[in-house]
Amino acid sequence: GYGAHLGADHRRQGHRQENCHEKEQRCHLPDGKGAVGAASWQIKKEFALILEKIHDPNDIKLLNAPQTQLLCTELREFLMTHVSQTGGHLASNLGAVELTVAIHRVFDTSRDRLVFDVGHQCYTHKILTGRKERFDTLRQYRGLSGFPKPHESEHDAFIAGHASNSISVALGMARARTLQHQDYSVLALIGDGALSGGLAYEGLNNAGASKRTNLLVILNDNNMAIDQATGALKNYLLKISTSVHYNRFKQRLWGLMSHTPRLLRLCQKAGNAVKQGLLNKSNFFESLNFRYFGPVDGHNLKELVRTLRALRDIEGPKLLHVMTVKGKGYLPAEHDQPAWHAPGRFNPDTGERISAPGGAARYQDVFGETLLELARRDERVVGVTPAMPSGCSMNILLREMPGRCFDVGIAEGHAVTFSAGLAAAGMVPFCNIYSSFMQRAYDNVIHDVAIQDLPVVMCLDRGGLVGEDGVTHHGVFDMAAFGAVPGLTIAAPMNEPELRNMMYTALGSGHPFMIRYPRGHGEGLPWRGEKFETLPVGRGRRLREGADVALLTVGTVGNAAARAAGRAAAEGVSVAHYDLRFVKPLDEALLDEVGRKFRRVVTVEDGSLRGGVGEAVAAFFNGRGYDVRVQRLGIGDEWVEHGTPGQLYALCGYDEEGILRALLDTRA
Repeated sequence: GYGAHLGADHRRQGHRQENCHEKEQRCHLPDGKGAVGAASWQIKKEFALILEKIHDPNDIKLLNAPQTQLLCTELREFLMTHVSQTGGHLASNLGAVELTVAIHRVFDTSRDRLVFDVGHQCYTHKILTGRKERFDTLRQYRGLSGFPKPHESEHDAFIAGHASNSISVALGMARARTLQHQDYSVLALIGDGALSGGLAYEGLNNAGASKRTNLLVILNDNNMAIDQATGALKNYLLKISTSVHYNRFKQRLWGLMSHTPRLLRLCQKAGNAVKQGLLNKSNFFESLNFRYFGPVDGHNLKELVRTLRALRDIEGPKLLHVMTVKGKGYLPAEHDQPAWHAPGRFNPDTGERISAPGGAARYQDVFGETLLELARRDERVVGVTPAMPSGCSMNILLREMPGRCFDVGIAEGHAVTFSAGLAAAGMVPFCNIYSSFMQRAYDNVIHDVAIQDLPVVMCLDRGGLVGEDGVTHHGVFDMAAFGAVPGLTIAAPMNEPELRNMMYTALGSGHPFMIRYPRGHGEGLPWRGEKFETLPVGRGRRLREGADVALLTVGTVGNAAARAAGRAAAEGVSVAHYDLRFVKPLDEALLDEVGRKFRRVVTVEDGSLRGGVGEAVAAFFNGRGYDVRVQRLGIGDEWVEHGTPGQLYALCGYDEEGILRALLDTRA
């Protein structure tokens, strides 16, 4: 009855659908000035007849083929409408619409396990699994997460905020299924460059060793990460996907035998021989004992459904290679995929991106421009990034000096060790990795850089609470984790000139040097073209004289603290404000001054309190015998959800108001 009901709806609206498709075709054409028409996504809301009736993935199984295809069109409209308001990951989700619908057409994710990798391609999945009505809360405080979250839905099998872990996770689930004598399918959907990470190959290697483990890996191959995909594997996948004769043969074979899985298995060896002859090499995945299928057009819904149904009944580890277009259906995103990976808020009709108010530069751009300036001055300077040239603004160096900028793929550990090799051979690499992603390279920092005292400059972007990306992306552990590493200098700038000068200082230090700075915009202070200054390593500075309480800050939280100190003075509390500048080594002379003069101290840091700067300051006072009461503000022993940075600073108690309360409370 449900499918027939939808069919009747669409028969009544047949002329509207025709007009809708005509409009869509028109919007794919460039305008008269040659600019790309932005409204290729647009379908009027009155035509959204399918999606409004989808409340559960089982509803998708009741649709006929034309209805399912129209659902994909409506899903793209829905994504464009909502992501343009909430921000989030757009292009990757537009490219995965048909693939996600096909998976839900064939599998039951309330029972079967679907592991996303990377998790930012899960929006269509969320819409189809009962979260459509809450989608306007995406990435908002106390709203839907931008990544899979098991506590949010039974359809989310595993948290996936980073990359390359899905195959290992799925293999663990498949082995657990066997041990518990259960029967369900396990899928790993890997894409957006995640196959460039070493962990993915550890999972493939281990999974391939068990020929009886029923596991399906779906490679969503869009030739992109956030930026253009790099590496030998990209070229290998391209060679597979462009082997026209082999793919034509294989698709015909699948068309004939899609309903006879046993016969398909018998033809497997013959297929391997064909590939050997056409590609002049054995298939990489099949050399790991995976049965390789594809490439398949990731926007051909009928073919995807038929292929997935056939693979569901074939035992053992399998890999389905799916070719998709990142940003599919929205021409601005198709033509500039890196820019539309996570574009922020924008006007979907015009493609105009809506910038936040304020003219201050982003910290990542201060890094990018300063790196280029240093590279012009010193031939030893090179840049290294794990698939984030635009995300960290290293693309500024890449454009002018491509031979001195290295994108190593989503491989943070390799990025650090590769940088160590560069440094050991006489270069000074600036290795830029998001703070939360550097956690994957902890051993590499210790073993390959710090122990050997190599001049690698590690720039940790997105230090502290990052906002709407939430718990998987908050850079809250770096100061506590790396503060224990001997010989490593850790600096945190308070503003744009400080970041610029810390990079210059790091270049001349000759030792391992880490600089952590936040996401977002600076204070608007002049920095471009300013004269470089070498900062004394391990020395802080006094910003404000005071007599009642000492306020010790590190990093950009010092700006909110400075405003709070001024307000406290108006309330009768005299605050001495010190900017530590360095997490390690701490300025012991400065701390001795504080310990001698003050009995009350407030410390503020945009990071974990446990093992953090405030704890180190308190330990220093205790070790020197100073009678000082230290109140520490920062992030407690808990996971912090997603929201705007301002909301999260307030939640953790170290926004301007929270700092002011702490300063005033010390009067008692």
